[in-house]
Amino acid sequence: MFTNNKRQQERTGRNGRPKLQYLQELVSEFQNATDEETKEKVVAHLANFAYDPFKFTFLRQLNDLDLFLDCVTERNEKLMEFGVGGIYNACVDPANAALISQCDGIPLVVQCLSNPVRNTVNYALGALYYLCNPVNKEEILKPNVVEVIERYASAGAVSVSFSNLAKAFLEKHRPGKT
Repeated sequence: MFTNNKRQQERTGRNGRPKLQYLQELVSEFQNATDEETKEKVVAHLANFAYDPFKFTFLRQLNDLDLFLDCVTERNEKLMEFGVGGIYNACVDPANAALISQCDGIPLVVQCLSNPVRNTVNYALGALYYLCNPVNKEEILKPNVVEVIERYASAGAVSVSFSNLAKAFLEKHRPGKT
């Protein structure tokens, strides 16, 4: 459920931690973690917070978008999945999408289209749907990227979610060319 200041105060209570402090603690836990499992859990948790517009400012303040982008470059498939999932959740906000684009996140998301993990591909397709705009359309709509998305659009028998996300992307960003 989306949060607002009043609802956040009700959920936190008098003795609870403010959400910004809690998110900072998660970031610190990730940075100090020495094992992959802890990092995976923390990034998954942060990615789950990234869908809530109330927390978008916090995510930018804490550089969580950079953390998600860094995770996409890891060899650990779970970190990649949760990293691009966090990007997907956050980039529905135009300010977050602009920041991801400015941090050279588009090529990282595009690389996820060829990932063997289905969730990673789904998140990448969804993220590109929101990231694509007049400023960066040329970068995203390169022939090789469009070709991959078109293949996913026609792969309904393999994955309905790939197909539906890819079709939605093409309908929005390449109308009349599908």
